Amino acid sequence: MNKSYALLIIGIGLIAFGAWMLASPPKQAHGKYDTFAQCLTEKGVVMYGADWCPHCQNEKQAFGNSFRYVSYVECPAEPKRCTDMGIEGYPTWIVADGRRFEGEQGLQGLSTMSGCSLPQ
Repeated sequence: MNKSYALLIIGIGLIAFGAWMLASPPKQAHGKYDTFAQCLTEKGVVMYGADWCPHCQNEKQAFGNSFRYVSYVECPAEPKRCTDMGIEGYPTWIVADGRRFEGEQGLQGLSTMSGCSLPQ
């Protein structure tokens, strides 16, 4: 009886552990430009764009998985927010001080306009 009880407890423990593992969000790999993207966000730089825009896709791809740290507004999903900011084309980058940069900037251009350093 004690052996059966121990096996039952172990089985329940394994099931609970498996459920916990499945419920845990996957960890994302550290990106090369994480610090750079975080710096842009800290300085109030926001990208306005659309998923269907090839120039926006180029900007996103340049960051790789570090783009998750960039402040980004998807204009088709938030049209009022983009209209209120006067967005007329994609991508448009707006800095906290009001400067705007339309079109692809590339990482170097974003570094120059923001003062955020690119990794070496």
